[in-house]
Amino acid sequence: MAQPTDVETTGRYLVLLEEDSVAAGMSAINRVAGIRTVSTADAAGASASDQFGAANGLMLHELGVAVVDAGPEQVSRLNRAAAEPGPISVVEPERVVHAIAVEASAPEAAAVDESTFTWGVQAVSANLSNATGAGIRVAVLDTGVDKTHPDLAGRTLVTSSFVNGEDVQDGHGHGTHCIGTSCGPRTPQTLPGYGIAHQAEIYAGKVLGNRGSGDDGGILAGISWAITNGCAVVSMSLGADVAPGTAYSQVYEQAAQRAMSRGTLIIAAAGNASDRHNGRIAPVGHPANCPSVMAVAAIDVRGGIAPFSSGTVDTIGQVDLAAPGVDVHSSWPMPTRYRRISGTSMATPHVSGVAALIAQQTGARGWELWAWLVQSAHRLPLPSTDVGAGLVQAP
Repeated sequence: MAQPTDVETTGRYLVLLEEDSVAAGMSAINRVAGIRTVSTADAAGASASDQFGAANGLMLHELGVAVVDAGPEQVSRLNRAAAEPGPISVVEPERVVHAIAVEASAPEAAAVDESTFTWGVQAVSANLSNATGAGIRVAVLDTGVDKTHPDLAGRTLVTSSFVNGEDVQDGHGHGTHCIGTSCGPRTPQTLPGYGIAHQAEIYAGKVLGNRGSGDDGGILAGISWAITNGCAVVSMSLGADVAPGTAYSQVYEQAAQRAMSRGTLIIAAAGNASDRHNGRIAPVGHPANCPSVMAVAAIDVRGGIAPFSSGTVDTIGQVDLAAPGVDVHSSWPMPTRYRRISGTSMATPHVSGVAALIAQQTGARGWELWAWLVQSAHRLPLPSTDVGAGLVQAP
């Protein structure tokens, strides 16, 4: 498989260990490359950002993945170790990832009456469901959350930052918007209601900084945190564009499989790299192109595929589901309070919220929850390469 030629990287590396080999892997990384790693399991009292900056390597205990600072010779030694039998399995450069959103064109939403509920809530039938998401923990890994937002008052809100030098307070807005869609209110003081799993427990992990960018290590640390906290759903409206034929990350794929085995489903944005008006469809981006990460495309209020929505163009990454992602009204940091934006970023929390509703109603977790989502989706008169199984539907 071709490797991307213009991938934005940080200079650090991800080291995947064989299953259940954390202790041996930490020892091997030190022995082979002289890199000392600190395990998240041994630094529980420290903040996530402090853990991440504490050594030249951080071992994400729940995932069996280390994020390391390594020079060329150290990387060469780690790669040689990965080619031999032992605890070190894969070595990959750490990528830079971004929030995935575009400006909305507000007149589009006028096609549906939004006086009570947003068109997205209506499209996925959440307003007709008896499920609320109560008791289900949903992790939204993004730019953080506005902890002062009045629409989140009284809700269970657990936060952690994985961005060095920044607390979880959302200085960007993207994270607050995604949390609003997935877990916001149905009856806010100012209508319309916009939340899908409106009684779910919110776990807001800041993995993207206030400028809207982050790195693989922070995201994987957020996933590890979500697993540790028993989150049934991880919502990631973020990613990096890839060239056609680009291999998916083996590190993320194994991390997603290990999350699934612990009952945590990862849902991610397919990407906004297409220009369908000019006939160009971009492949599903990183990390949504991993087989064990559910990739979400965006549709508009009329049921058409969004012109920016990335799609299935080869055998590497595929779209699994579609959800409302154009002109989506949701929460925004105060004093703005609300904003309408577009993107597969906006589609992803619709699916994550529905996943929480299904998890509450059925008890399904992991692969069983994935199956419920795709089997209950509303089939659309669009190619499966664009929308996967169809439009996600609440139970």
